[in-house]
Amino acid sequence: MDGVPEPHTGWTFLTNHARVLAAIADNHCARIRDIAAHCRLTERAVQKIIADLEQDGYLSHTREGRTNTYRIDPGKVLRHPAEAGLTVASLMSLLVKAEADRATTSTTRGGGPRPAT
Repeated sequence: MDGVPEPHTGWTFLTNHARVLAAIADNHCARIRDIAAHCRLTERAVQKIIADLEQDGYLSHTREGRTNTYRIDPGKVLRHPAEAGLTVASLMSLLVKAEADRATTSTTRGGGPRPAT
């Protein structure tokens, strides 16, 4: 994907931090460029989000040659008081399950969008 991603207007249910974390959970060796394209963010925004997540201990990385391998701390508790006690692992399992269900439904229905219920 070349250039700046198409902007999104309006509100969304997930924060960009949650989107980036979910993308990393899906591929621990993902390049910033690929994460940005998947999340429809700029590479600079993804770099900032990764720095935020690392600073607060949700994420760490090791350098292997020219590749970063990310590690998510699954036991880390989410920041907002309304999610007190909810861990990153529980959030990621919810998002990963939803993504797997979406991929399965898309494949079984011929790849088209799911109807609204």
